[in-house]
Amino acid sequence: MDLLNRLLNGEKRAVARLISMAENHDPEAIHILKKLYSKTGRAHIIGITGPPGAGKSTLTDKLVKALRKEGKTVGVVAVDPTSPFTGGSILGDRVRMNDLSLDSGVFIRSMGTRGHLGGISKATQAAVKILDIYGVDYIFVETVGVGQSEVDIVKNVDTTLMVMVPGLGDDIQTLKAGIMEIGDIFAVNKADRDGAKKTATQIEMMLDFNHFEWRPPVQLVVALDNSGIDELLQKLKEHRNYMVETGNLHKRRIKNSKIEIIDLVQQELMSMILDKSTKEQMIDKLAEKVAFREHDPYSAAEEVLNELR
Repeated sequence: MDLLNRLLNGEKRAVARLISMAENHDPEAIHILKKLYSKTGRAHIIGITGPPGAGKSTLTDKLVKALRKEGKTVGVVAVDPTSPFTGGSILGDRVRMNDLSLDSGVFIRSMGTRGHLGGISKATQAAVKILDIYGVDYIFVETVGVGQSEVDIVKNVDTTLMVMVPGLGDDIQTLKAGIMEIGDIFAVNKADRDGAKKTATQIEMMLDFNHFEWRPPVQLVVALDNSGIDELLQKLKEHRNYMVETGNLHKRRIKNSKIEIIDLVQQELMSMILDKSTKEQMIDKLAEKVAFREHDPYSAAEEVLNELR
């Protein structure tokens, strides 16, 4: 309860502690989120995604600084890849935004994916809720450098900003399904490079093939020089206004809530299967039989599920 009150009183250390607890699946963190969930839903949650090297961290840094000039408070959840070998993360995104960490109106949290696919961490949803309760106006969720099918970010945010750069590959890349379909706004970063306008044109052509209620705008930016940042921020605000006025924000949040409930049920089922030592021993024995072709994986899965019934 002390941690709950400290969070409500706007204490940064309480935010950091609670996010760490959520990452480590501490039951107290879940208890606090249950009690305070009604206080979420106020912040504008923006996902920033795109391929590796697109300059997502630099762009996030500039957008946060632009919002701070307006007196807005901001939370940033920066997700970095976790090594499949050591389990460690470099968490370099926070280093790139180091000067923001001294700003009392900004809270930055880096977290590793911990093996979770889709460009974000399992604890991302909890971290966003905690920051929302804390009371920030905007929350940025920056994903790892994602590929063509890692689109989990759209399930967690109100607005998805897709960051692209010139020279990533052949023209057909813009037409790929999945990753290119989740953007509410496209930013072509490093627009001072050759081919930037061509990249923007290719994206516009790709958008011509689709029929959107909201036509995603394409903005040229040079994050390092702060060029195009104010225009991009204005487009983010316009998308939020559009979503609120049309009722689509409510519809998106219902859809995302449904996905979250299903994900939590799946996680709980996996815990029920794997956390008990007897079940784990059973799975080990079944795995050995399947590996030696003495059993098939389909029947093995049925046996495990029958243990839960």
